[in-house]
Amino acid sequence: MGNDMLLDRREAVARLLRERGDLLVVSGLGSATYDVAAAGDDPRNFYLWGAMGGTAAMALGLALAQPERPVLAITGDGEMLMGIGSFATIGAAQPKNLSVVVLDNERYGETGAQMTATAHGIDLSGMARASGFEAMDDIRDMNAVGTLAARLHWMEGPLYATIKIDRRDYPKVLPARDGAWLRSRFREAVLGTAP
Repeated sequence: MGNDMLLDRREAVARLLRERGDLLVVSGLGSATYDVAAAGDDPRNFYLWGAMGGTAAMALGLALAQPERPVLAITGDGEMLMGIGSFATIGAAQPKNLSVVVLDNERYGETGAQMTATAHGIDLSGMARASGFEAMDDIRDMNAVGTLAARLHWMEGPLYATIKIDRRDYPKVLPARDGAWLRSRFREAVLGTAP
């Protein structure tokens, strides 16, 4: 993957969330969570600090529980590969309000930058498409990120997109790590009530 066709991950995530409206966001462990937090902490963000491979499945549960709200899972290629079975589960459920976006730098960023299967030609968009998603072509420019951002609200999912990102290390923007507090804050933001 040549660096000339790679996007700044922070800029891409900030663009996705700039006009988020009532979008609910579940972010995967590591860089995806740092990127979402860098775009602006929000009570409607649910940050996963662990559970590698669980972001898309968690977002599916949320989408099914809140069918009138758009839901976005943002995660990395390594985590999506770890939870690849969720493609089939989401495809079978066909939630109209769910979008899954993978930030693909072809590396496991949290464990030492080992190459993922996408570095060897594995096509996550093709796997999503075969599972019943509408899958966009790989995104390599900010205009396409803007188009994707608008589509997150159309409720015509499940929608899948891979954003090809660079491999630079970005400063970590750490949101709260208290799982119980994050859960309660998110529940109150979604349901309007404290637990």
